Amino acid sequence: MIKLYDTGAYLIKGEEIVKDDKDAAAALSLKGVSIGKEEALKNTIAYGILKEHNKSGNMDKLRIKFDKLTSHDITFVGIIQTARASGLEKFPIPYVLTNCHNSLCAVGGTINEDDHMFGLSCAKKYGGIYVPPHQAVIHQFAREMLAECGKMILGSDSHTRYGALGTMAVGEGGPELVKQLLSRTYDIDRPEVIAVYLKGKPIPGVGPQDVALAIIGAVFKNGYVKNKVMEFVGPGVSELSADFRIGVDVMTTETTCLSSIWQTDEKVEEFYEIHGRKASYKELKPGEAAYYDGLIEIDLSEIRPMIAMPFHPSNTYTIEEVNSNLEDILHDVEERALVSLDGQVEYSLKDKVVDGKLYVEQGIIAGCAGGGFENICAAADILEGKTIGSDEFTLSVYPASMPVYMEIIKNGCAARILETGAVLKTAFCGPCFGAGDTPANNAFSIRHSTRNFPNREGSKLQNGQISSVALMDARSIAATAANKGFLTAADKQIEANTLKSYKYYFDENIYKNRVFDSKGKADPKVEIKLGPNIKDWPKMCALTDNLILRVVSEIHDPVTTTDELIPSGETSSYRSNPLGLAEFALSRKDPEYVGRAKAMKKIEEAREEGQALEAVKEIADIYSRIKKEYSEINSDNTGVGSTIFAVKPGDGSAREQAASCQKVLGGWANISNEYATKRYRSNLINWGMLPFVIDKGELPFKNLDYIFIPNIRKAVENKDSEIKAYVVGEALKEFTLRLGDLTDDERTIILDGCLINFYQRD
Repeated sequence: MIKLYDTGAYLIKGEEIVKDDKDAAAALSLKGVSIGKEEALKNTIAYGILKEHNKSGNMDKLRIKFDKLTSHDITFVGIIQTARASGLEKFPIPYVLTNCHNSLCAVGGTINEDDHMFGLSCAKKYGGIYVPPHQAVIHQFAREMLAECGKMILGSDSHTRYGALGTMAVGEGGPELVKQLLSRTYDIDRPEVIAVYLKGKPIPGVGPQDVALAIIGAVFKNGYVKNKVMEFVGPGVSELSADFRIGVDVMTTETTCLSSIWQTDEKVEEFYEIHGRKASYKELKPGEAAYYDGLIEIDLSEIRPMIAMPFHPSNTYTIEEVNSNLEDILHDVEERALVSLDGQVEYSLKDKVVDGKLYVEQGIIAGCAGGGFENICAAADILEGKTIGSDEFTLSVYPASMPVYMEIIKNGCAARILETGAVLKTAFCGPCFGAGDTPANNAFSIRHSTRNFPNREGSKLQNGQISSVALMDARSIAATAANKGFLTAADKQIEANTLKSYKYYFDENIYKNRVFDSKGKADPKVEIKLGPNIKDWPKMCALTDNLILRVVSEIHDPVTTTDELIPSGETSSYRSNPLGLAEFALSRKDPEYVGRAKAMKKIEEAREEGQALEAVKEIADIYSRIKKEYSEINSDNTGVGSTIFAVKPGDGSAREQAASCQKVLGGWANISNEYATKRYRSNLINWGMLPFVIDKGELPFKNLDYIFIPNIRKAVENKDSEIKAYVVGEALKEFTLRLGDLTDDERTIILDGCLINFYQRD
């Protein structure tokens, strides 16, 4: 089904694979290929696009300028506030502000609607585009209105992926968008490119989520594509519709790749023509001989309906496997839950087995992954003439945009879905992050959405509530719904000609009549609307010569998601209030964190106000022990703050708040064995936090220990690869930290204390 190459590979004429081994030269010669590896790697689609957008003149050290930017209403307030504080005058490139996360407008409709009015006023003042709530989810609007072949888009959402439409897109934390708004660049080493070679054709009942989950299951744990570009090539691409490709592409985020790109053809050209943007199409394909740093070979005909069991998209099985081995697989999930949930609540799935079948209480087809036209039409076909019943099982369907909604009304699919007892809702990302359709306690939900992390669906461990999500394709969700909640693979449910072919007609008037588009013209006279919950970032000081840090949380899960660092869902109303939001930091993982971090922040505030550290009773003893060995330290050159340890933090969302909340609570650093994603590490750096790495094994410190790091400012300035640090006990016990590769700008940002300070100084 899926084969991972253990070496690089050449792709000849987009069809033939030559493995980069001892026989490669002879094989290439037989095919008349004389090009060397260094030249062949320039023939990937990704290399060509990156070269076109690179401003450094050095393809090993990229400085990328993006063509367009996009954000949603959980991120755009903080981004624009940061950019305003850094000197923003107008948006230099098209910037789209969508409103698809805070759409519920909590607390009487005031707090979140204030964010929306802020966004509209900023689009007018700085020359942007504003998409009102319920019109489209961020990524569907980008597909319909922004994507162009050969272009690059940066978005402040991790699922910013438009590769299927020929656009290299990257999801990053907000500060990286700030840099683009201030006409700076996105600076990275040239990423490796991994070919995803598709062959064959999916069988009826297999959808894009099935293919995506199969890929994620094969590559997440081994890091095969981590921080790399996935390039989809091969004869199997032409067997997939544009909608199908989009559904696979959006889920590449869950592999931890940096970006994605696909070869394009007449089906993508037709997509642009349908959306009135035919000029945005051009053919993209690898050169005659292209070299890839790795290759994933996939026979689409062998993919079967998949399910990602709790609590990660990589915990994958075929649905047939689950139904055949219920007891064993459910036991395995329960064992994993002991780690993911820290034993805080009782968790069981075995009670979902009814007469030997797995019963689920909820189905959701939603968002940028599930709410596409073809997914919903396929679900309608499978459900035709059926009912979801009147028991616990419910089904909700969220079209990804109003144009999609309009079309399923016109072609009758909406009526067929509603006849079953299911519910159609407006474009909203809530089910993906816990702000809509939260299941009952102990309920099990199957979703065609993006993630199934612990509590991602909205349950709260701190309240003793736990439910869980499995990811599936819309087709198998519909098949399960047709069987009134008993888990069913779509290929087992459908008969010949069940799935019909539907023509999509895009109605651009929906956006013309409602979306504000400045056409790039700024109006400086417009006053920005600042609701009472929209707060400026607090002032942050520069990195001091030395640091005293207290470890205020220690997390030993194999992976820590951004949802565990700063919860989604219930925190949405405070996304524009840095201090208010920070109160939720690590609340699902370590309820003691905020209080401990604040205690260290209070000491630092006293120091910044001129109080001598030896006079602050909470730190006086620790300070005196350090002073015995390092007599030159004083209250002017030694900062005080907090740090956390996590084995592998930062999987999941691009939300900068996972880092900024720690910073506003006095965090100076993270310590980890590795960082799950580049975007989380970038967020730490842009908020002036030190992204320390420590070797795997027994830690030299434990939770609540104090750590002293002498000469840290000089070490950053000197680009030291290793940092000397001490655990402060009765004596100082030395150990080593590393910072990893940092660009010169990243070092300066850390030295200045955060990106805002960096730009204000500049």
